[in-house]
Amino acid sequence: MTTEETTPVDAVTEEVVAEVTKEEAPVEVTPTKTTEVRAGQTVRIHERIKDVTPKGEVRERIQIFEGIVLGIKGAGISRTLTIRKISTGGFAVEKIYPVNSPVIAKIELVKTAKVRRAKLSFLQNTKNVFKRKLKEVHENTTTKKKKTKK
Repeated sequence: MTTEETTPVDAVTEEVVAEVTKEEAPVEVTPTKTTEVRAGQTVRIHERIKDVTPKGEVRERIQIFEGIVLGIKGAGISRTLTIRKISTGGFAVEKIYPVNSPVIAKIELVKTAKVRRAKLSFLQNTKNVFKRKLKEVHENTTTKKKKTKK
């Protein structure tokens, strides 16, 4: 057998090797939308919702869910946010959002509270004596120059 001639088995193995090398290319991970979101912050999540009208048309609208971040779970693509909102009547609603989901259009920061924990599970229990009002932190956006003595 000469080097120019190839058997059908050799041709198939070359194709398989070429396919494997194409699949092994590094996959780019999109940056997460929660670079500054932490537990204790109040955020507005803009969620895309698809509705079907009575005529059968599919339409897309954006619904806003505003609440406090109880914690962030996971890392990378599988990161999730747990958000709790107290609705009218005193009923609490919790939602878990995958951060990199195409359902989330935007995450908007409303305010920040000073917390010392990564998971705020003490806010979930209403009978708990440790439930307390969180102190809001105001960040100064203006920069002040230091006065120097002469």
